[in-house]
Amino acid sequence: MLLPLVLAAALLAPQDAPSPAPKPAAPPPNLEAYQLVILQRPEHPREYPQDKLEEIQKAHLAHLRELATAGKLLVAGPLDDQPDPRMRGIEIFRVGSLEEAKRLAADDPAVKAGRLEPVVMTWLTEKGALAFPMAEKLRKGE
Repeated sequence: MLLPLVLAAALLAPQDAPSPAPKPAAPPPNLEAYQLVILQRPEHPREYPQDKLEEIQKAHLAHLRELATAGKLLVAGPLDDQPDPRMRGIEIFRVGSLEEAKRLAADDPAVKAGRLEPVVMTWLTEKGALAFPMAEKLRKGE
């Protein structure tokens, strides 16, 4: 009697229900995963008076320092001599997921103000190849 109930439940279940998103594959054992954010200028950035732009930049830098102090942001900085002048900066996170990196990048005051937009991806590098002593100092409160 149980088998017909199970079959009936399977037949009556919605067939178009989306399947859960696949979990990203773990990196090979010799690689470490970081979340890389490229900050770029939107095609049509919001315009502000100079004093407001300075306020946005100050808040942007404070946001980065807060993330570094929390141990989420390892390093960040502006780009120079880039082939595309829209590319403004890079941030490297170690937060475990693209979703978290996207959320943290979206919380940036310069992103919220429409002055920057984040492009977020996973970056793999050889284990132990990188060290971030400044991030470690900030995280420890030194």
